Amino acid sequence: MKNIKKQKGFTLIETIVLIFVFSLAMGAITTFIFYAYRISDYDFQQSQAIRNARNGIETMVEEIREAQSGDDGSYILEKADDQEFIFYSDIDKDNHTERVRYFLEDSVLKKEITKPTGSPPVYTDTEDPIILSSYVCNDDTPIFTYYNGDWPGDEVNNPLPTPTRLIETKLMHVYLKINVDPSRAPVNFELESNAQIRNLKDNL
Repeated sequence: MKNIKKQKGFTLIETIVLIFVFSLAMGAITTFIFYAYRISDYDFQQSQAIRNARNGIETMVEEIREAQSGDDGSYILEKADDQEFIFYSDIDKDNHTERVRYFLEDSVLKKEITKPTGSPPVYTDTEDPIILSSYVCNDDTPIFTYYNGDWPGDEVNNPLPTPTRLIETKLMHVYLKINVDPSRAPVNFELESNAQIRNLKDNL
């Protein structure tokens, strides 16, 4: 007679160990996929925020360079703070000068446009703000820095202090720090550019 060998199945302990090991492996795989997704999502949001900020700065610099007196006779510059800048410029090339306000609000850089209306013209028709860039983390670092016509030779009076900015500004520096999540790496992405105001230009 042939010997018949019985196939031995898993014992209860072996089954429990197998399930435990399988659970650990699945947990590790799930964690890895979730972590990879978070990194990918962060990178996408960060690159999108940087792209928007770069486009915003390019638009801003172009409009500041072409700043001019308001249609109501207002001076070219109306307000020159660290996080807010108001000026007049024909931004849509329609031969009418708009009042343009750039300002930071809750880590979002916004643009507000007021078109002249009536005769004589007045600036009362303000449009809803446009979002130029989100995730701005300048905190106490100025977005706008102002310089007179003697810069860079004059390092004593530059950057300009608040009381003299409206009258003496000839050149502006725009600076943004962007980070979707400041609590984690990578560090802030910095964008900056200069804008020479052509209609205030003297010896620049």
